[in-house]
Amino acid sequence: MILYFSLNKNVASLSQNKTILQQAQEPNMKRRKFLRAAGVCIALPYLESLAVPVSASTGPRNFVAIGTYLGWHQNAFYPKETGTAYTMPETLMPLAAFRDHFTIFSGLDHRAPNGHNNWANFLSGHTPKQYSVDQMIADEIGGKSRMPSIQLTAGAGEGAKAMSFTKQGIGLPLIQRPSVLYKRLFPSKSDRARTEYLLRSGRSALDEVTVDARQLQRSLPGSDADRLDQYFTSLRAVEKRMGQQLEIINEPIPRPDYQLPDYDPITPNLQMEAENIFYDLMALAIETESSRVLSMFLDGLGQVFSIDGRALGAGYHGLSHHGNDPGMIQDLIAIETAHVHCLAGFIKQLQEKRTANGKSLLSDTVVLVGTGMGDASRHSNRDLPTLVMGGGFNHQGHLAFDPKDASTPLLGDLYLTIMQKLGMEVDAFSNAHRNLNGKFS
Repeated sequence: MILYFSLNKNVASLSQNKTILQQAQEPNMKRRKFLRAAGVCIALPYLESLAVPVSASTGPRNFVAIGTYLGWHQNAFYPKETGTAYTMPETLMPLAAFRDHFTIFSGLDHRAPNGHNNWANFLSGHTPKQYSVDQMIADEIGGKSRMPSIQLTAGAGEGAKAMSFTKQGIGLPLIQRPSVLYKRLFPSKSDRARTEYLLRSGRSALDEVTVDARQLQRSLPGSDADRLDQYFTSLRAVEKRMGQQLEIINEPIPRPDYQLPDYDPITPNLQMEAENIFYDLMALAIETESSRVLSMFLDGLGQVFSIDGRALGAGYHGLSHHGNDPGMIQDLIAIETAHVHCLAGFIKQLQEKRTANGKSLLSDTVVLVGTGMGDASRHSNRDLPTLVMGGGFNHQGHLAFDPKDASTPLLGDLYLTIMQKLGMEVDAFSNAHRNLNGKFS
């Protein structure tokens, strides 16, 4: 310990110094590098007793959303019974070991119009491509991690899709390659130096654009001025995120005991391979606190799968338009069950890994699994199969609602409960203004 004495005539007594240390050790006092009082400045080394204690909060800190483009076949996803004493449905059988850690919801939706284009309403609510629940969460808690949010896709097909949307309705790009995510999570020193240069250059350019735009705004009519104001809001959001990255870019990066496979799956026919690797990396991202908000979009077009050595007779998208053909439905269920097998490996990792407080990462993470497509065969957006896992919830088995009853809560009401569980003060999402706290908490 190093002591620095000022030239103050009032030299601190031993009893005064003792009082200073007692105050520093009070739980509500933050650890400081120096203690100053009565003319004495004491530089303290790291002391566990003076460190800020780890929060004892039991609430979850992380959020993960998994959404499918082609939905989930309802008859194989929903149990026939309600409550906890249900028979595990076929699609969810890979999750049987975790049945006490999730709740199945049937009958909930966003009251959105039918149509395949509305699949994107999964996280956005009644109107597709609006402020999505994951980005609402990211804007609230994402800044506490190195990457405010991560968006992934497995089995990407042709055409750009987005599942996550900013407050301004901008669709966020999806990472398709596991190797790209790995480099972002665990960059080399050269990667970090290049990123810092780009961030600093971009920040300077944005500042210059903002000044020019403000000068222009004063000469514009009201409607154009409003549009420009929205533009400013977008710029400020970008600058805020860039500033967060600059603050943490030189912090130590964790080195995982994990090696990527020699191949880097990206093509649609390697969708399951990509999923498994992405789930491994997602678990690492949460464990290392690199990100608290992650989403993965499971695309589905014409890829043909081989399940358990059996080549399926049609492509994924074709099977989703089964027209109630029993053979096509069984093949579709086989693909969806394979998706759940991948998910089960992720859940197993979260259950086994521990936080600093000794909790499992599963109890520290809300995992939402669902879709914006209730029945792809009919392009129906009603009755969206939904699963919530972990998060410290008092899980209820199967909660069934009547989708034909006008008083039935919205899927957005479940999202409000999730956000409130994460500590957010929010009472509205899209067209939802209630919550499910009385039934699920």
